[in-house]
Amino acid sequence: MEKHSADIIIIGGGAAGLMAAAGIHRFDQEQGQEHKVLVLEKMERPGRKIMITGKGRCNITNVKPWNEFSSHIHPKAAFLKPAFFNLNPEAMLTFLQEAGLETVVERGDRAYPASYVSADVVDALVKAATAAPGTELLCGKTVSGTTSVKTREGCSAFRVNCADGTEYTCRKLIITTGGLSYPRTGSTGDGYRWAEAFGHKVKNLMPSLTAVVPKGYKQTAEVGKDELKGHIARETPLSELGSALCGNQLKNVELSLIIDGNVVMEEFGDVDFTDGGLEGPIGFKLSRRCVTALTNGSKVSIAMDLKPAVAEDALNARISNLWNEICRDRRSSGRSYKDKFRVLAGKLMPSSLMTPFLKMNPNADHKTLGRCLKEWKFDIEGFVGYERCVITAGGIAADELTAKTLESKLVPGLYFAGELLDLDGDTGGYNLQIAFSSGFLAGISAARSL
Repeated sequence: MEKHSADIIIIGGGAAGLMAAAGIHRFDQEQGQEHKVLVLEKMERPGRKIMITGKGRCNITNVKPWNEFSSHIHPKAAFLKPAFFNLNPEAMLTFLQEAGLETVVERGDRAYPASYVSADVVDALVKAATAAPGTELLCGKTVSGTTSVKTREGCSAFRVNCADGTEYTCRKLIITTGGLSYPRTGSTGDGYRWAEAFGHKVKNLMPSLTAVVPKGYKQTAEVGKDELKGHIARETPLSELGSALCGNQLKNVELSLIIDGNVVMEEFGDVDFTDGGLEGPIGFKLSRRCVTALTNGSKVSIAMDLKPAVAEDALNARISNLWNEICRDRRSSGRSYKDKFRVLAGKLMPSSLMTPFLKMNPNADHKTLGRCLKEWKFDIEGFVGYERCVITAGGIAADELTAKTLESKLVPGLYFAGELLDLDGDTGGYNLQIAFSSGFLAGISAARSL
């Protein structure tokens, strides 16, 4: 068996892990020190999940100040606060610029690489993480287990065993293996299991920023037949209704989330119908509470307002005028009510949306169309699971970690960062900033403790 040692080992070469290595390097530069650091990554390349972020464009962060940024963090933003102020979004962009990456800020305070190529972000992070001579990034290293041990001096140390038979020991251990989302990128929940083995509680794991599936959107699906109640596999084929809706992208609509008959959340923005279900920025934003409610057995529905900028009375007046024009038009002579009504509907929505809209509102007529447009109801049957969700909600219990260092209160010298933490954000760059800030803080803290 090959045996190696290091001062600090980081398990996981994603956003948090690479930033942890960079944090160690930053601390060492400031203190005139050099620690031996190993980053162990199970995939053949680091940063695999970063590569698919923002459909390959990589929404790096969101440059909102803390008082606005924090409103997009769940469940308790206060736990992130020390890490955020240690490395805030503006500082992160400066950090990337120093690593050679130019960035731009777009609508909604979202920051991207100027190239809009996610691989450029990974390259910059790897460059910064491996800048120190004593830091080594080892890919294709699957960790099979970790344990804490005592040295001859009575201090805590850690043993890390890899599937290839290699054994590593270190004085400080940082675990940044990611959550359960997109397992093909290497996130398979290993860090949660190791945390539990060290005595930590892992709370309320569930997919977030995911597609929610309206009733009838998919062909017959087994809902909640696995351990994740409400899960509908993304690969379940679309129904006729789902096929008609899929591909529609709607801008400036309003969604209301209704749980057990009560409106609990309203969001304005853009929505996409995909092969998974209802997605897009505001669809994702509702998904966290939607998934929670479904897993708790609640009845969930979403009401879509296709005309949020127009009051219902004004919309009804407009529809009445349009209807009168259609009826007076010579081309309407001899046409059935149904045909004339389709002409009316076609003037008020995209043509690609009309067939599924009328299918789901079979009793709509020219007198009730306004109400239907203002409250298009979707009963929600389930949600897409970890196979294609953006982030894992829940994680290692925050009260078992020190927020100012991210060190375990149970095992001295053990640190966690990134998606493993019980922190998740809305879509818009928040989750990557959580990973960057927490990883950087964990790295600095581990180096300082040595």
